[in-house]
Parts: sequence; structure tokens; C-alpha cells
Amino acid sequence: MKATMQTPADEALATDSPLLEVRNLRKYFPVRGGVFLRTVGQVHAVEDVSFHLNAGETLGLVGESGCGKSTVGKTLLRLLEPTAGEAWFEGRDIAKMNRAELRRLRRDIQIVFQDPFESLNARHTVGKILEEPFVIHRLCSPSERRERVAELLTKVGLDPNAAQRFPHEFSGGQRQRIGIARAIALQPKLIVCDEAVSALDVSIQSQIINLLLDLQREMRLALIFIAHDLAVVKHVSDRIAVMYLGEIVETASARAIHETPRHPYTQALISAIPVPDPTASRDAIVLEGDVPSPVHPPSGCRFHTRCRYARDDCQMSKPELSAAGDGAVACHHWRTLVR
Repeated sequence: MKATMQTPADEALATDSPLLEVRNLRKYFPVRGGVFLRTVGQVHAVEDVSFHLNAGETLGLVGESGCGKSTVGKTLLRLLEPTAGEAWFEGRDIAKMNRAELRRLRRDIQIVFQDPFESLNARHTVGKILEEPFVIHRLCSPSERRERVAELLTKVGLDPNAAQRFPHEFSGGQRQRIGIARAIALQPKLIVCDEAVSALDVSIQSQIINLLLDLQREMRLALIFIAHDLAVVKHVSDRIAVMYLGEIVETASARAIHETPRHPYTQALISAIPVPDPTASRDAIVLEGDVPSPVHPPSGCRFHTRCRYARDDCQMSKPELSAAGDGAVACHHWRTLVR
């Protein structure tokens, strides 16, 4: 008899299978030029990104601005169409879903955007904004929708009477609470937080983070927390994936990333975190040079142009993510760099 290959759909039947499994995800954007705006190149925004996420778990996705972390989140939701790769959610490949299937998927995967003012319709009241998910998916009667809206506002720490007001009447933190209320309206299993606290004051950031953690425990939500602040990501994440120039260069538990960073880029990010003790000293690792162009990424290891440990083989061959402790790292010489 012929052996049959097990697909992720078959694997999803197992109780310990991940909620989300991303395999070799790529996203390129065309670069157009000339009189006829022909495609003259490609922006390699996301290159062979792979990771998994379990139910109720938080994965932090961190890196410098422009590294591709937000593009990963939007591509997973098909707000951007992937160039290649797979993203399996509960045994279903998101990349191959048709329009009807994607519509059903929206109930299970939601997103909270960075700018709460831009993501809310300024012409609609908060009540109408929060009723919209129920209208689109044809759930509940009008009276039931109003009750659900009141419940959602209470759950995110706002007065139910806020349903009669418009987004411009709220502060930034309150608008983000409205965005979170909209995201949890259909009781999803996964929420992508795309720089959800980056535009807020530090004191408000902590309130929104605590709200997300409370909702996660209550609803057993899985979170992909996208940010550039490693200190914030450490507080909310179970595991962290570090991105550089479209690629994941290291993954590990949040504790391991902070205590024993293995990739030179991760070490530089950790060294830049401010220490709350004014008497304590830390040797900051200053990365020299600019981030290379994603249109023409460097050969071999993409980080070798800024890495103080780079050798000839770093320029010649591309390191693959290989097992390291409780995670993985893409560096030829990481064993000699662990502090």
C-alpha cells in the first residue's frame, strides 16, 4: 500500500496541534518605474517567515520599523494577498480560501490597528461601529445588537452611553478601547494587535495592555502582538519572534530572549532597553550603518552588513533557523556569541 502524506488539515485533528501555523510566508511588492510604469523590481517585505501559535498563547513579533512585522499580520488576514507560502488556521489554509470562506474566517480572526482614530469611521456613532460586525454576519436582532454593544463597552471599561457618541469625542486610549471592543465582538479565537499601543502615552499603554491580558484570560484568546518596544512585548508575550529585513532571525520564550539573546541583532535590541535603575550601567550595542534596501537585500545573512561579528561565510551563505535552547536562531556563529 502507498503511504499517504499527512496534511495540516489532518494534523489539526490532534488535540495538541497549533491554532495557527505559518509556513514560508512571502510578501513582495512591485516597484514600478519608467514612462509605462513597468515592474522594475520587487520589495522583499516578508521572506520565508514560519512560526506557529497555540490557543490562548501570545506571540510577540518585534523588530525595527520597516522589518515587515505589520505586513506579516495583514497578510495573515488577507488584507494583503500573500506572494507565496501557507498559513493554516485550524487545519484550513488561509491563503487558498475563497471570498465566502474568508468571510466566515473573520469571525475567528480579528485585528486591532495602530491608529484608533483612522480605523474607526468618523461619520458613525460608536454604537453603529460596534453593531456592524453583527450586521455583516447577520447575527442578532436590532434590539439584541444594542444589548451586545452595551455589554462590549462595559467589558472594555467604557460607559454604555458612549454608544451615542462619535469617535472624535474620545481620547486616544478610549478610541483604542472601542477598537478592541469591535475586535472581540464576534468572540474570535485570534487577534492580531498591530502596534496597538505604540501611539498611546505610556500610562495609557499599560491600561490597554492590562485590558488585553484580562480579555485573553477571560476569552482564551490567542494574540499576535506586533511592536518595536521589546520591554512591552516581554510583559505580554509567551514567545517572541525577532524580525530583521523581512526574515525571522530568532524565536524563543520571552524570558530566554531577554536573558540569553543568541542572535547579534537581538542582543543589540536588548541592550537598547532603558534600565529603570539610574545607578545601573549597561553596554549598549550600537548598530553601524543603515538598514539595507529590501529591494536589493544583501546576500547570505541579511544582517551581516551591520554585524560586528560578521565573517566571510556570513556573506556567502544564508543561515537557516536552527534549534537553540527552547527556540531557534538564524546565525552561523551564535554558539560563540551567547553571553
